[in-house]
Amino acid sequence: MNRAGFLRRGAVGGGALLVSASGLGTLGLPDVASADTPPPDGDLAFLRLLIAAELLAVDLQGKALKSRKLRHTAHSLLARILSDEKKHYAQLAALLTAAGQTPATAEDIDFSYPKGTFRTQASITRLAGRLEHLMVGAYLGAVENVETPALRLPIGQIAANEAQHQGALAALHGQSVVGKPFAPALQIGAVSDALDEFES
Repeated sequence: MNRAGFLRRGAVGGGALLVSASGLGTLGLPDVASADTPPPDGDLAFLRLLIAAELLAVDLQGKALKSRKLRHTAHSLLARILSDEKKHYAQLAALLTAAGQTPATAEDIDFSYPKGTFRTQASITRLAGRLEHLMVGAYLGAVENVETPALRLPIGQIAANEAQHQGALAALHGQSVVGKPFAPALQIGAVSDALDEFES
């Protein structure tokens, strides 16, 4: 199934797993779902979209690190970003599972990249920076639109980390580490359309 299919997919069948608050406490996760008050469909759609974006980021960073085109500073930075993105994915996947949904995994989506993406360090880090810009907007759009209060803090925390990634990658190109005072929030359709470029 492609990424768009995961965005449209609804709840898993009638026996969907709902994780209790006590089970989530050991993971440091908020209680986002119960049998009586599951998150609305819009919130679930945002979680699925952010998971797809994180899977793309993990895939890109992994291929970049294997390309042997990155020098020491860039290699260390992308390794750190990859570690962060894997943690973001795990958090979002746990939140979606707690809501009775099945999160997408790396095996579910095939990604493709523009020709020459992995040719040089500059081409790799330019695309990585572009993706981080998209992810900051996606997370801010989620903060603006999700209705479940317990989702806002983890989404906001990830947005802050993505902004750090964006600034660090900008510094590699001699650009300003500090961006605009009010970063734009992207709506779900705009993020979905942007991710389409990377779908095989």
